Amino acid sequence: MTTLLITNARLVNEGKITTQDVFIKDGFIEQIGANLSHLSASQLIDAQGKYLLPGVIDDQVHFREPGLTHKASIYTEAKAAVAGGTTSFMEMPNTVPNALTQGLLEDKYQIASNTSLANYSFFMGASNDNYDEVMKTICPDVCGIKVFMGSSTGNMLVDAPEVLEKLFANAPCLIATHCEDEPTVKQRTAMFKEQYGNNVPYDIHALVRNEEACYKSSSMAVELAKKHGTRLHILHISTGEETSLFEVGAYGDSTVAMSEKRKKRITSEACVHHLWFDSEDYRRLGTQIKCNPAIKAAHHKAQILQAVLDNRIDVIATDHAPHTWDEKSKGYWDAPSGLPLVQHSLNMMLEFVQQGKISIERVVEKMSHAVADVFAIDRRGYIREGYWADLVLVDLNDTTTVTKENILFKCGWSPLEGTTLHSRVTHTVVSGHLVYANGVFDESVKGKRLRFER
Repeated sequence: MTTLLITNARLVNEGKITTQDVFIKDGFIEQIGANLSHLSASQLIDAQGKYLLPGVIDDQVHFREPGLTHKASIYTEAKAAVAGGTTSFMEMPNTVPNALTQGLLEDKYQIASNTSLANYSFFMGASNDNYDEVMKTICPDVCGIKVFMGSSTGNMLVDAPEVLEKLFANAPCLIATHCEDEPTVKQRTAMFKEQYGNNVPYDIHALVRNEEACYKSSSMAVELAKKHGTRLHILHISTGEETSLFEVGAYGDSTVAMSEKRKKRITSEACVHHLWFDSEDYRRLGTQIKCNPAIKAAHHKAQILQAVLDNRIDVIATDHAPHTWDEKSKGYWDAPSGLPLVQHSLNMMLEFVQQGKISIERVVEKMSHAVADVFAIDRRGYIREGYWADLVLVDLNDTTTVTKENILFKCGWSPLEGTTLHSRVTHTVVSGHLVYANGVFDESVKGKRLRFER
């Protein structure tokens, strides 16, 4: 029997901050109360002065295993995640080979069960020619089906209209989409290659993969979902225009019952880099912040944040997508898209708290509560008795400076290098196990497979 007692914590949960103790037994939160010091526990944490949050659930990461482990592995990226307060992740299917069969999907679960320090789930991939495999997806066991409605890796672009219609009409569970209009991107790529050749400014990325490409594809996904009643989740919204596609909903409202929140059929995600960076940063960071969809002009990040605050955008994630420094050091046309952020996403959002742009309660809603609700995750995302103990302690009176020496994801670089963030993750608990404490890992227990109430 494993027990853990956390005392004197400023507990942030369901829109409130209260001083509480939390008693954990055999992986679950057994008791929450104002004074539980009389309980005997094998481990004790005095959280005086610190905030206790439900662990971050990141619904979009690329951990590169199998097939691309020179960039990252499930082990390395999950380790970086828990050091940053992320206790659960959902990983994308564009590994090598692409996760386009149930067998290949299950292979990834097997790797994670042996190596991941965080809880895990993996998306089933869709292509133009694997419809029958997609339909075999077992909804309580898998976070969702990933549809790339835009450029992707390998055989994962779904652009056949008849396939999209069938997927949206018959998908057994949530569809998550990457939305960029492929013909628009191709046309603009050709135009700028003719104009600039290889001597192209980095900020051209926001013009190649522009607002039109994003809105055209996202609006098509919304139209299909409304037509067929699909449970749709649009990933990494990068433009203000796209936020008009979504209704103000219940996610993020702590007064609304979970059952009511889960009735919302079309939901969306913002990523931390689209809130943090803008097109002016290309001058300083170049291809380090080249990602798809592109980071765009500054007014977009303000509009995306506003949509987060008014619940048109439901969750916040990273789209953590590491590449080696050598790969990223290539010229604009050849450098791959994606940036690594899973170790610092919570710190980044807490920086916005320090700046008065968002409350810590709303950060918890968007990075934990709402993710659990959007995906109908079984007993996670909240600090509640009877729920899995996925918890993170943060000190808002301390700092974290991002350096090469303390980066844990395998690629070894970050666009945040040299940045001092005014918070520090001190402890992370995954499924009741204290996996991280002040820089020290206990890797004796691995994370668990997420289950879904569908």
